[in-house]
Amino acid sequence: MKTKYLDIFLLSAIIVFTAKIAFAEGWIVERHKYYSLHFTKADLKWKKEYIDIVNSGIKSVETFFNSSFRKQFDIYIHPNRKSLDSQWQKDWKSPDFKSECWMVASGVAVKMDLLSPRIWNKETCEHKYADKEETMRLITHELFHVYHGQLNASPDFGEVFDVDWFVEGLATYASGQCGSERITEIKKAMLNNELPKSLNNFWTGKYRYSLSGSVVMYIDKTYGRDKLKELLKFNKKEELLNFLKTDEATLLKEWKSFIQNQ
Repeated sequence: MKTKYLDIFLLSAIIVFTAKIAFAEGWIVERHKYYSLHFTKADLKWKKEYIDIVNSGIKSVETFFNSSFRKQFDIYIHPNRKSLDSQWQKDWKSPDFKSECWMVASGVAVKMDLLSPRIWNKETCEHKYADKEETMRLITHELFHVYHGQLNASPDFGEVFDVDWFVEGLATYASGQCGSERITEIKKAMLNNELPKSLNNFWTGKYRYSLSGSVVMYIDKTYGRDKLKELLKFNKKEELLNFLKTDEATLLKEWKSFIQNQ
């Protein structure tokens, strides 16, 4: 009997100790169907708004691929940029990393980190929480990264080879961030002979979102949604092109023709 009571006492002590750690870090955790939401008291007032946006984004991902997330993931709403940078420094093993003012979120198979939208006006140079459509697309973009990571050979995209254009292009296109303005932008770049010569350079420069998103749009419209979904498992460009039974030169030629006809 003494052993039983001792076990209960130790268990209680562990629970209390864990609770104190959680309180010290300031995180409040709520469990939802697909994710656990981590936030602080600073965002308590905005929590419901954020949940509504996330749930809508999840629905968009499910509708696009006609399937659900494979496993649970975490969402961290960081109360300030210092908190976000600290997390990225740990995740990316870069203790001196300082995020640029436009950086507000990231997504991998197991989690999404997000700078609290309530402070975007103050702590970002591109994003406004009041622009609800842009906010929705941005968060949905990161949720597509989470979904993609759960299917990819490299769940955190740390071991991907020459497919940055596909990783970012998928999230850009599927989230609705590759609209007519970006297609027009690419057409102008074509006329000015400003297009990169290789897919490896599509996720670079001022046209990176337009270029990468439009290539994925071309793949989706040409090969179909089922084929597009199959590509999510590959972390090498050669594997992706081989699955499509094409080569880079042919893909780029046909992509250009596709864009010109939009």
